[in-house]
Amino acid sequence: MFPHQKQAEEAIVASFSETEQDGANTETAKEKAEEDDHSFFNVKNFLWHGGSAWDAWFSCASNQVAQVLLTLPYSFSQLGFISGIVFQIFYGLLGSWTAYLISVLYIEYRSRKEKENVSFKNHVIQWFEVLDGLLGPYWKAAGLAFNCTFLLFGSVIQLIACASNIYYINDHLDKRTWTYIFGACCATTVFIPSFHNYRIWSFLGLGMTTYTAWYLTIAAVVHGQVEGVTHTGPKKLVLYFTGATNILYTFGGHAVTVEIMHAMWKPQKFKYIYLMATMYVFTLTLPSATAVYWAFGDQLLNHSNAFSLLPKTAWRDAAVILMLIHQFITFGFACTPLYFVWEKVIGMHDTKSICLRALARLPIVIPIWFLAIIFPFFGPINSAVGALLVSFTVYIIPAIAHMLTYRKASARQNAVEKPPRFMRSWTAMYVVNAFIVVWVFVVGFGFGGWASMTNFVRQVDTFGLFAKCYQCKAPAPAQHH
Repeated sequence: MFPHQKQAEEAIVASFSETEQDGANTETAKEKAEEDDHSFFNVKNFLWHGGSAWDAWFSCASNQVAQVLLTLPYSFSQLGFISGIVFQIFYGLLGSWTAYLISVLYIEYRSRKEKENVSFKNHVIQWFEVLDGLLGPYWKAAGLAFNCTFLLFGSVIQLIACASNIYYINDHLDKRTWTYIFGACCATTVFIPSFHNYRIWSFLGLGMTTYTAWYLTIAAVVHGQVEGVTHTGPKKLVLYFTGATNILYTFGGHAVTVEIMHAMWKPQKFKYIYLMATMYVFTLTLPSATAVYWAFGDQLLNHSNAFSLLPKTAWRDAAVILMLIHQFITFGFACTPLYFVWEKVIGMHDTKSICLRALARLPIVIPIWFLAIIFPFFGPINSAVGALLVSFTVYIIPAIAHMLTYRKASARQNAVEKPPRFMRSWTAMYVVNAFIVVWVFVVGFGFGGWASMTNFVRQVDTFGLFAKCYQCKAPAPAQHH
């Protein structure tokens, strides 16, 4: 009996040392095993608790394109066909690259912390913490400022867009009243604990966007070109760079990348998920923007929402309703990282009670609601946010952070993630990162900032703040037509 006993003891010791070695990674594996046990028997887990690569893909794809789908034809009217298509592909690939950089830095930060036996069981890692851990407090402050402001305005845009869209179905109430109503509806996102719990929402959101994109494409083709249609874009520099910045914003939806990664059972798998999501998004954005611009041409210059030009039918109303539900989901996506930051500030992040956390999160929703009522025009805001915030948050900061993190030979040698297969050397990565920083700073922030702020100020001068019903009268004749 004794030799068997000894063998058993040795096996236990071996497995124990392995467990210690893996640290927090075993927690993740254990959680995954638990999920696998429950998911087949428990409907709640199936619908509610997702952490697979597929969940991350759905989250990335549905988060990337929502309301912006309706403003892309407007961007095409500013840019023209060729620039519109080229910018979409260019910024889509650029966005996928910087999402990859963010995922590399997240893995680096997490593995360093786990070597120090830090557990993340009740803590969601966020981008500003990654910057803090790798580059210090100044970077943390910059990451926090840009990210939070971007997400705040992202949430505001969703609320404005909800009111704008529902008005095409029911114009008995003005848009400001609809903003009050949707603000109350969107406030319910405080009850969704984290990105683990967006499984069913991400799936539905992507289905809704897919329907809307193909509705726009088919409806525009069936409608045909309007009489005397003209496609003069690009005509003015201001409009050209405003349109380009809106596309920069479209593919800059990864201010929540770190939170989506953290919700995965195996975050290492995230590397190419964003690229795959972008490829799918191209199948929605390119046909719909091209078809609507082909049909309506320069009319789009005065209609930032594509719904306003399409005839009122049951198909269009279905698209509007699905878009509204998706905007509620996207509002949750944009707000959840803000909720996490606020919870950490007030010391509520570890709280288990969903109701207590929901109550603590409410102060975040109220200023968003208020801003949506002050600035009721989302087309110009999209471009301003794209130029002034997305350019730094999503493109410039990740590229510089990656270069600084691996500037020393020792850091490159001990890097958890080496350069990808298609880019063998660190030098090639530096060249790509430096190009992104210069391009986005000059074209996105410089020209884009000038154009979008000029456009934004013009809109404020024309319509004023707290507008009761922005751009309401223009679509009315088209609807009676």
